[in-house]
This record gives sequence, structure tokens and C-alpha cells, in this order.
Amino acid sequence: MYDFGAFAQAATWVSLLTLTFMEVVLGIDNIIFISIVVGRLPQEQQARGRTIGLLLALVFRVGLLLSISWIVGLRTSLFDLNLPWMDEPFGVTGRDLILLAGGLFLIYKSTTEIHNKLQGDEDHESGVGGKQVTMGNIIFQIILIDIVFSFDSILTAVGLVDNVLVMIAAVVVAMGIMLAFSGVVAGFVNNNPTIKMLALSFLIMIGFMLVMESAHKEIEKGYLYFAMAFSLTVELLNLRLRKKSKPVQLRDSQYD
Repeated sequence: MYDFGAFAQAATWVSLLTLTFMEVVLGIDNIIFISIVVGRLPQEQQARGRTIGLLLALVFRVGLLLSISWIVGLRTSLFDLNLPWMDEPFGVTGRDLILLAGGLFLIYKSTTEIHNKLQGDEDHESGVGGKQVTMGNIIFQIILIDIVFSFDSILTAVGLVDNVLVMIAAVVVAMGIMLAFSGVVAGFVNNNPTIKMLALSFLIMIGFMLVMESAHKEIEKGYLYFAMAFSLTVELLNLRLRKKSKPVQLRDSQYD
């Protein structure tokens, strides 16, 4: 499992590149969530919040990789549910509970962010009926979602590679790439309201997918990512079209 000699083989490097790419793809939703949540902090604290969030994600993922046997054990049934509409008992695992809690939290948080945006309640300081947004509160939310996304990432890695060192290397490289581009992604999302709304909708869809997976209803992620890429492409074309459109000019009244 900890075979350093494997890095002398070309197949190992191919696996490393493949897994790194997969980790970056799976980490996009994590970056979007962190960018949106951290966007509620004062401008001077946002970069620090994103860095802390991604470093915590790295720590969680490496820690989980070093506990592979525990991860595998999460697929073992903890108890059975005998539901009247099911032909056989439904075995609830530790993974199911984590995915369910994470999915519901993601749906709740994304819906709340959409509500705040529509209501214009995006001030960083507390106002009438508002709540004080602090770095500690934001980091706590990031930790919760990092745990869920880390499980998804690690379970994917375990299915592709059997060498823990390759997994750790891929996670570190992928996290370095995401850390380098997190500021660009955050700026783009937060500076374009329609993109931000689209990103929040994606997060709701991902939360729903996690809830369905907790019920043992697997959804092909390729379809999900294709829908996200297609919607994003359409919105980018709309942004470009709006930039090229000439602003409406009001004509002077002939009665002036």
C-alpha cells in the first residue's frame, strides 16, 4: 500500500495524472461553495478564508487516506430500516448518514444564500434582523462541507488507485492547483450575479445528488457535470453578448 518503488513505473504516473485531474474536477464544487460562503466576509479577509478552507480540505483528505480501512468500514451496515414500501430491509451505513447530512446542509445553505441575494441581505455587518458574519462561523461551515466532499473524493480515489502514496500525491497536487486558481474563481463568481446564482443552483443539485446517494440511488455524475458545463457555457455566451450590446440611449424630447 505504501510502495515508493511504484513511482519508477510509467503506469503509476499515468494513474497520478488521471487521479489528479479527477480530484480537480471533484473539487470544483468545493471551491464554489467556499468562494460563495467566504464572499460574505469583509474583502480583506476573503483570501485568508479561502486559503484556510482549502488547507482544511487537504488535511481532511490526507487524514482520510491514511484511514483507508475505516473508510471501507463506512460501507458496512449499521442498522436496518424495515419500510413498508420496500421489499427488503434498507441497510443504513455510516457513509449514508454522512452523505445525507452533507446533502441536506448543502441544500439548506445554498437556498439560504439565494434567499439572501434576492432580498439584498448581503451586508457583511449585522443590520436590522441580520446576523454577524465572522471568520469562525464561516470556517465552521467550510469544515462541515469539506468533510462531505472529502469522502466523495476519497471514495473515488480508492476506486481508481490502490497505492495510498499515489492518492496522497494526487490530492496534494490537485489542492495546490485549486489553491492557485481559487482567487480567480471566487472573483469571477462574486463579480457576476448571474454566475453566482447559477453556481448556487449547481450546489443545490449536488446536495440533492448526495441525498439520493444516501438512499442508495446512484446518479451518474457524468450527466450532472455535463449539465453544469452546458449551463455555464450558455451563461458565458450571454455575458459576452451583453458586453457587446450597445447601451440604450434616451432620445432628447422634441418638446424641450
